[in-house]
Amino acid sequence: MDLDAFFLLHHGLAREAPGSDAATLEALRRVGPLPASPRVLDLGCGPGASTLTLARALGTPVTGVDLHASFLRQLEARAEAQGLAHLVRAREADFGALPDAPGSVDLLWSEGAIYHLTWTEGLRRWRPLLAPGGAMALSELTWLTHAPPAEARSFWREAYPNMGTVDFNCAVAKALGLRVQDTFVLQPEAWWEGYYGPLEARAKRLAELVQGDTALSAVLEETRRELALWREHGESYGYVFYLLRAA
Repeated sequence: MDLDAFFLLHHGLAREAPGSDAATLEALRRVGPLPASPRVLDLGCGPGASTLTLARALGTPVTGVDLHASFLRQLEARAEAQGLAHLVRAREADFGALPDAPGSVDLLWSEGAIYHLTWTEGLRRWRPLLAPGGAMALSELTWLTHAPPAEARSFWREAYPNMGTVDFNCAVAKALGLRVQDTFVLQPEAWWEGYYGPLEARAKRLAELVQGDTALSAVLEETRRELALWREHGESYGYVFYLLRAA
């Protein structure tokens, strides 16, 4: 995929994956007790929707980590506009190779981003960061059935071949020294209102500018395929929030 075309399509979106403020707050509620001033990392924060929600809800500094500076500038601008600049820190870094000391994080958050590492590898790299009793709240694209439709299976075999089921992902977490405290599936509105609706609207606007831009045309076509698949087979997969604790 051409990254310039991808970021052109995604420029200005509030989220880079399905989600909602309500889902973030529900996950925070299900995480359970935290220290009075928890040390919080939001990994793969993108333009910062979850970072801002966490900072507002916790009233404590939250560090949003992303590799793309343009997303972090959006986060900083949104934090300033919402009066949260004093609670939001933006860090440009590779979340797969963080230099943070082991045991230095009380709450590790990530919505729709761990797939860049895969579920297993992400947990393996992030688990050592948790303080004793520390928590993870991660949303991950997950099969909701053991027998998905052939079209959905074919699409995601190419786009995300490591996608697992809830049972598989929970088993991986337990094997890596994490206790599965809770899970829940994001509702369809978190897909449409939080992500796909704005993405489709931007794709339609950009389609008028294609005119021979093969890279952008390819990205737009892939987006149309993904949207059509969700409309047809979205009940077979979804984003699942996993609430985990250091065992």
